[in-house]
Amino acid sequence: MANVSLLSTATAVPPYTLSQEEIARAACEVFAPQMPDFAPLAAVFHTAGITKRHVTRPLQWFLEPRGWAERNAAYLDMACDLFVEAAATALARAGITPQDVGTVVTVSSTGIATPTLEARVAGRLGLRPDIERVPLFGLGCAGGTSGLSVAARLAGSRPGEIVLMVTVELCSLAFRLDKLTKENIVATALFGDGAAACVLAADRDGLAVIEASGQHTWPDTLDIMGWKVETEGLGVIFDRSIPPFAEENAAAAIGAVLARGGLALADIDRFICHPGGAKVVTALEASLGLAPGSLDAERDVLADYGNMSAPTVFFVLERILARGLPSRAALTSMGPGFSASCVALRAA
Repeated sequence: MANVSLLSTATAVPPYTLSQEEIARAACEVFAPQMPDFAPLAAVFHTAGITKRHVTRPLQWFLEPRGWAERNAAYLDMACDLFVEAAATALARAGITPQDVGTVVTVSSTGIATPTLEARVAGRLGLRPDIERVPLFGLGCAGGTSGLSVAARLAGSRPGEIVLMVTVELCSLAFRLDKLTKENIVATALFGDGAAACVLAADRDGLAVIEASGQHTWPDTLDIMGWKVETEGLGVIFDRSIPPFAEENAAAAIGAVLARGGLALADIDRFICHPGGAKVVTALEASLGLAPGSLDAERDVLADYGNMSAPTVFFVLERILARGLPSRAALTSMGPGFSASCVALRAA
């Protein structure tokens, strides 16, 4: 396998911004009359560490009954726009034209698109007719890091070929007025929408070289996180508490991925983590042996954007790149499966 470089990254968000206070008030108006136990659950809006989020539609749209077909139509509309914006920006930053791209890896789990997103936007972006399409579905919050791992392996096996990886998640479309559950309230307090793109190639100079990548899936953990597909739309699954699981298990899984690349946890100067929530960030610091507050960029991204699922880790990466990527960094994310994904980067 040739050495693969990360040439560029880019992010994009939809045009509607909601403050956490706006969302909390709306949730109270909707859920409090129907849920006698809503008041203690409402505290999550204030403890989630989130100030604002970007969403696919205006607030009023979410306060009216919506079915699966209507939600998915909104997904197709906005996901295509964000795909184009993130991809075009990443390609421009790398000095690459769309005609130079040989493979597109698309990561998304918050809507159904057949044909897939990259096929729908190929004309708008100017992609070649012979481009290879690699759509990845069902990876959830781990999808950004896992997608980067897959894209890197493809680039390494095809020296000279440009690989574009794009992840788009519109989690707000899963906000449900009819789900009177703790899980739905937590999801309403956490999730936002966004997209990210990366450009990779072998044997080129770039921002960083990918040294190792891989995934770990824990047995008998399907119930921790996922989606239920229902008539009204996707329904979130949070059947076990994720922070204590992360604190107990994340370091060993990430360490095993690094070891396959000849690295150890101690070799990593900066872990760049998917901020699934404020408690998850604290749990990751504890698991990885980091000083409290070390994952500051993760908390900042969570405050400004919420949990956007797969793209979120790249919003953190952009902030770290702006500061100056340390000698060695590791992107890490956890998601449905239940699984952990890791990509190790060596600064160019």
